[in-house]
Amino acid sequence: MRKLFLLLIGIVVGVGIGYAYFNTSLFSSVEHKIHTVVPVVPDRKQVIGFLPYWLLSKADKEYSNYINTLAYFALTINPDGSIQKYTSPQESEPGYYALQSGKASPFFKDAQRNNMKLSLVVFAGNEEHIGQLVSKPTTHARKLVAEVVPIMKKHGFTDLNIDVESVREASQSAQSNFTRFVSEVKKGIKKSGNTVSIDASPTVFIKPYLVDPKAVGAIVDYFIIMGYDFHFAGSYVTGPVAPLLGAGTISEFDIETSVSLGKQIIPKEKLILALPLYGYEWETIDTFNRAAVMPGSGIAASNRRVEELLKTCENCVVKREEEAQEPYVVYPDEETGTFHQIFYPDKQSMLNKVQFTEKNELGGIALWALGYEGDTILEPLRGYR
Repeated sequence: MRKLFLLLIGIVVGVGIGYAYFNTSLFSSVEHKIHTVVPVVPDRKQVIGFLPYWLLSKADKEYSNYINTLAYFALTINPDGSIQKYTSPQESEPGYYALQSGKASPFFKDAQRNNMKLSLVVFAGNEEHIGQLVSKPTTHARKLVAEVVPIMKKHGFTDLNIDVESVREASQSAQSNFTRFVSEVKKGIKKSGNTVSIDASPTVFIKPYLVDPKAVGAIVDYFIIMGYDFHFAGSYVTGPVAPLLGAGTISEFDIETSVSLGKQIIPKEKLILALPLYGYEWETIDTFNRAAVMPGSGIAASNRRVEELLKTCENCVVKREEEAQEPYVVYPDEETGTFHQIFYPDKQSMLNKVQFTEKNELGGIALWALGYEGDTILEPLRGYR
């Protein structure tokens, strides 16, 4: 009887140990494999707000309601890949100074408090310097990485945005060199666990600029299409700055066409559509849209300035170019007998473009630039973000 009792005890204990082992070992192993094979990926659209150093005093909104990435513009890239710190022996480079002096720090701290990402923009716009930069792509890329990584770590940047704006058509060898430059930068930035994004003209898909969109798009984490300046201060006629539609009828090119071409060679989730918070004002002798402008009369007009103008302007007439889905203002110049036309973005045009990016399932939206906005234009971004 005693032996039988001990045998039963042994069976119970054995079953208990086996169950415990089975439950903690096998099931926990299966659970681990499930989490490993099927990671949870958050569905989060990017909304990037570019903040230039010269607009720090005007950027006065609670931007966490509208954006989830703050991009500081900018540090200037020297021809050898280093960061420009002085414009002369006695004068600091303004973008570098605003960053290093702490002038921009309140924006970074506020962004981090609101769980926003920080992106650091590095910029080059001098054609001669750009040519020198890509002449030794690997060496100069490593130089850039060596200088920006400590800066990114110090201020909490987790993305490096490359804004190399060459407006000349480039040779295949120059394109290849630039692609190698971007590849080497990405390699260096990736080691610290950070991402790389790049800015490009909307016409990069039809013109051989320095950025080869197919090659570079395969390297970077985000490819930002600068969907503006279709008309600019130096244009010969008035017209929309960021036409959503109209190509083939009243325009040669538009945002829809650029995005459509981009999606054919770059994954749509990598594409970010950058939108303007500004327009342009020209002087003209006619009131109809696409009128010839007076040479040298073009100036930038922020959405904020246009909103303020419309509050007091009794002679202003607001119209909308339906094809482009962009408004414009016409008002007389009583001193000269001519007229002024301002094409600009507003809340409705922003809403149209937000809906466009949703329909095309793009990776997100970018804004140029914080400080140019008025009271209402950012509202359509609340739900999108």
